[in-house]
Amino acid sequence: MSNIHQTAIIEDGAKIASDVTIGPFTIIGADVSIDSGTTVSSHVVIDGKTTIGKNNRIFSHAVLGTIPQDLKFDGEITELIIGDNNTIREHTLINTGTAGGGYKTIVGDGCLLMGHVHLGHDCILGNNIVVANSSAIAGHVEISDNAVIGGLSAIHQFCKIGELAMVGGGSILVQDLPPFCICEGNRAVLRSLNINGLRRKFKDRSDIDAIKKVYKSIFESGESVTQVAKDITETTENKYGKQLAQFVANTKRGIPFTRKQ
Repeated sequence: MSNIHQTAIIEDGAKIASDVTIGPFTIIGADVSIDSGTTVSSHVVIDGKTTIGKNNRIFSHAVLGTIPQDLKFDGEITELIIGDNNTIREHTLINTGTAGGGYKTIVGDGCLLMGHVHLGHDCILGNNIVVANSSAIAGHVEISDNAVIGGLSAIHQFCKIGELAMVGGGSILVQDLPPFCICEGNRAVLRSLNINGLRRKFKDRSDIDAIKKVYKSIFESGESVTQVAKDITETTENKYGKQLAQFVANTKRGIPFTRKQ
């Protein structure tokens, strides 16, 4: 194919759509599948059982689909699945899954992973997520749609980050971050609602007001946040307020909050 540079190495068995562009000195493993419209720059390594969707842009020196950085990994067949319309910038590393985490690392659609990002084994990312430069995301982390991870941040293994949440730059998050919320610091603590994000997402002001009411009830009442969240889950009628309350009520790692939970 004329759109694959003559110095690229494509192992037998790789499934590459006819219009995929692959730059010089890139290496594509035998179990890799890349769908149409995707562009792979120079000096990229894509290995393992890796499936990449349509219209992705993968920049130089990214490494995708290599084995997990997990001492329990014993050579089992695991996967990396990347959706459509993602941008993966220079020196980003994404590993496959492990037997202990469902065998799959998954990146959804429309995500931007900036330079020098590490996405560990068994992570599950939703859609339209931004992970800024030099962020390290440990294994088994779940990040929901439209979340933003600020640059130079570190996310502890098994953390969950809710929809439209934001982690401030340079933060170290070791607990779960509820949807629609902002955290910041080392160790990161809850700071506020992501008001600008809510205004962009919701045209109906009543949804924002409902989320604000639930947030204040849970985090400003002086009561146990877990108990208040459970009570709100059973009583609120707004689905977004319920989403926030359910996340807090169901957390396993706790919420980065200074009062008792």
